[in-house]
Amino acid sequence: MKLLTATALTLFALVSASAHTSEMTTLPGLDDGPVVSNEDSPRITITRNGSQPSRKGPSQFFTGSARIDMLFQANEPSRTTAASVTFEPGARTAWHTHPLGQVLIVMSGTGRIQRWGGPIQEIRAGDVVWIPAGQKHWHGASPTTGMTHIAIQEKIGGKNVDWFEKVSDDQYAKRSEELSIVLRNEFDKANAAERLSN
Repeated sequence: MKLLTATALTLFALVSASAHTSEMTTLPGLDDGPVVSNEDSPRITITRNGSQPSRKGPSQFFTGSARIDMLFQANEPSRTTAASVTFEPGARTAWHTHPLGQVLIVMSGTGRIQRWGGPIQEIRAGDVVWIPAGQKHWHGASPTTGMTHIAIQEKIGGKNVDWFEKVSDDQYAKRSEELSIVLRNEFDKANAAERLSN
């Protein structure tokens, strides 16, 4: 989990750094890539683990217990922000959209995601989810298992999210009902096939 987080953040840092590079050289004795040597180039910033306070997910945008740990804010010219969000079982976001889309990297646990008008889908550790720009959706933990994901999105006009109404308990519980119907249908099909074979 920590390796995946570190890899994602390292890739972002490399892409950001390469966008600022104006003069490249190679270190003596090494043939595998350029390094920044321009003294006017931006400095690398390291944000130490635990150096930023965790905060509780605001009750107007979250149902249940959620903790937000900011990983980084956008540094010009980048518009990208990221946070690690941990949801306790049953916790979830309100319906919301992102002006430039969002990527979720599920780090642990089991969760749910739903786009407006679509089915609830299960997401698990290791899954990477892309939500298109402007797509109304919600995400959170399953009823019985917590979930942590890294949320990556870009700001435009100073904001990266628009919030809407909360996901009701009935909307959230719909996944359990859908699974029950699917399982019941599969059971009925298996019984019918068995009766036909006898």
